This record gives sequence, structure tokens and C-alpha cells, in this order.
Amino acid sequence: MNTATETRRGPLGEQDVADGYGRVELPHALARKYPNANREWSWQFVFPQENRWVNARTDEQGRHHVHESLVQKAIKRAVRRTGLTKRITSHTFRHSFATHLLADGYDIRTVQELLGHKDVRTTMIYTHVLNRGGRGVRSPADGLTRPTDER
Repeated sequence: MNTATETRRGPLGEQDVADGYGRVELPHALARKYPNANREWSWQFVFPQENRWVNARTDEQGRHHVHESLVQKAIKRAVRRTGLTKRITSHTFRHSFATHLLADGYDIRTVQELLGHKDVRTTMIYTHVLNRGGRGVRSPADGLTRPTDER
């Protein structure tokens, strides 16, 4: 087996490919337009279900994504094991992602697009935690480095 492929797909995906089932169900029009896309890595789920589905018409098998409740339970268990007392959910990761992008200087429109917000005012909610006052304004020169003296 190709190690790069194993790393990207994981053991479950690799076993599916070996068994001839490494596919996901795509919307009908997309499946018609791109008949082999359902087997490509870019369409596979990052968190696949443990059990395969079976198409009653064709007997094809594949996997759906894991149900969100299982991800939520896994996060809850992990947080409990760390000893943290703060309530942490999958939305906490989304909020942290947006906040870190803004703190690192990404523009609000880019963050809006990444989060899938239709209205930029929804994305602006994430800026309240930055509250950097005058330090929030960056000069283009802030990223420049001073040349070393060559004496």
C-alpha cells in the first residue's frame, strides 16, 4: 500500500478501497456528470461512519459521514479527560478558528467566506474578543525586517 494514501484515507478508507467499496454517495446530477468522483479522495469523509450503507437498487456499498452527536460526545469525553471545567463544544473550535484568523490579521471578508456567513455583521461578532484598541491597526511596514549592518 502507498503510505501517502494510507495517511490521507486512514485504515478504514484503505480497507474500503481494498474491498472495492471506497465510495461516497453523491447527489444524482453530480454522480452523472462525474461518474468516478465518488471514489476520489477529495470527496471522502474525514470522519466516516463505522458501518457501510448499501444501495438497495444497485447493491453498491459506501459510507456516510459520522453523525454529529458522536463528534459532540467525543469532544465532551476529551474535555472531561483534560480536567477543564469550561464548557467546550465543536462550536468552540469554530469560534477559536475565526478568532485566531482575525488575530493573525486576516481580513473580515475572508473569514466571512470561510465561515459561510451571508452577512458580514454575523462575522463581526468574532471581533469583540480582539478589542486591541489602537494596537488593532497594523502598518504594512510592521512585517518588514531591518537589514543587518554589514560593517
